[in-house]
Amino acid sequence: MTSTTSARQPGRPRSGVNDVVFAATLRTVDELGYARATVDRIAAAAGIAKTTIYRRWPSKGALIVDCLLDAFGPAPLEGSSRAELMSSAIHWAAAKISEPGVGDAFAGVFSDAVSDPALREVLSTRLQDPYRIALQEALGEPENRVLFFIDVVVGTLLHRMGMTGEPMVDADVAALVDMVLPHFADDTRP
Repeated sequence: MTSTTSARQPGRPRSGVNDVVFAATLRTVDELGYARATVDRIAAAAGIAKTTIYRRWPSKGALIVDCLLDAFGPAPLEGSSRAELMSSAIHWAAAKISEPGVGDAFAGVFSDAVSDPALREVLSTRLQDPYRIALQEALGEPENRVLFFIDVVVGTLLHRMGMTGEPMVDADVAALVDMVLPHFADDTRP
């Protein structure tokens, strides 16, 4: 007799859980704000038990970081020149941060990381490093210059969101590009 076994693990199917949780997370953050978007509320919005979330993510911060990774996806580093590449990166970051719930989630987890070294490590290694490395490779720049570029761009976008509650408008994103490119896009270094 031949025995057949299923490749699927026992229990309920897991496919799609992350997508459901990420959508519920951004929706909850968008509706209630980062601080009020608790794991309990996110689980309720996703229609799952909070233990399902805690099995995958040890904290709200870890969940938010993975949610942001999913929302941002890979950076579309496009252009035939350094200026075009950097301009596309700035416009892409501004567009992503303006999506419902994304800017608020990013600002909230960033703020929490200030006083939470473990979260700061997750934020740095899981969220920032993949984009930093991609930019370093595309630009041929050292880590410190790419980190400064990220600080200037993301910091400015999140500051605007925090001060106004709204994402930066296209004209201001264009002005940010015009201000940043002379410092970073030329091959001359200070």
